[in-house]
Amino acid sequence: MRAKITYLVTAAVLVFYFVLAGSRGVLLLEQGTWITVTLGVAVLILPVIGIWFLWANTRFVTRANRLAVALEAEGGLPVDELVRTEGGRIDRDSADAVFARRKAETEDAPDDWRCWFRLAVAYQDARDTPRARKAMQRAIALHENKPAGV
Repeated sequence: MRAKITYLVTAAVLVFYFVLAGSRGVLLLEQGTWITVTLGVAVLILPVIGIWFLWANTRFVTRANRLAVALEAEGGLPVDELVRTEGGRIDRDSADAVFARRKAETEDAPDDWRCWFRLAVAYQDARDTPRARKAMQRAIALHENKPAGV
């Protein structure tokens, strides 16, 4: 719940920033000189990119959460079996062992979105965010019956 609140607050702050930056871009355009028009267009591009990025990430998180709910209903969510130090850090050997199991599971059933979801969690536990995101995208595509490369 805390993560959702943090995400919503961050999204609201970003939207406020986008509106503020967009209004400044419009003010620059209204000046009418070639330099202010150029800067105004540049300033307006940033909120457009930001809104697209926020939308894409919100869509990704929503879909990933939908998969988590479905997997939880089936009783298939991965169990946290990682060994942690006294300070709470994940033991690297423990993470590697879990990752190896998840990787083998995914290789055995490459068309099962559940395996890709659990592999994404293992990647995230190993702090490999790019691979975690790609594995989760694969899980989402398989769950939504989309072609493999999507």
